[in-house]
Amino acid sequence: MSSPYEPYQPHTSHPPPPPQATYPRQAAFPAEPPRHRTPENPPLGNHSDLRVLRTAYRLQRRVATLTALGYFLLFLILSAFAPDFMGGEVAPGLPTGLLLALLQLPVTWLAIGLYEHTARRYVDPIADRIRRQSQVDAKRDAGQRGAGR
Repeated sequence: MSSPYEPYQPHTSHPPPPPQATYPRQAAFPAEPPRHRTPENPPLGNHSDLRVLRTAYRLQRRVATLTALGYFLLFLILSAFAPDFMGGEVAPGLPTGLLLALLQLPVTWLAIGLYEHTARRYVDPIADRIRRQSQVDAKRDAGQRGAGR
């Protein structure tokens, strides 16, 4: 027999029962989250390069969009809240409103030009650098796979 000073050893011949839901419609207990495997090859390119590319592209879109939409919004606000200004004549037979409406097309062309300029100057060099780096990485990985066989 055991002494009163020894700790109690529970009976371990049966495994503990599985936990059960308290309520009949309660969802089952969640399984362990899946373990994420690391890819055998790291993704191509550098994440900071992609972040810089996204930032440059975002800036490019905003400049072009705000140029065209900003002018159009200005035209609408002037039409709604400054009818005397829009009805005034710039030249005989040419009201200010008509002149501003006709200038919408050149402003749109200006927005397109700004888009192309920022693409060539800022976005394309970053994209070309990432493309070259990914090609170098792909060739390196193909060489390692070929050598590993």
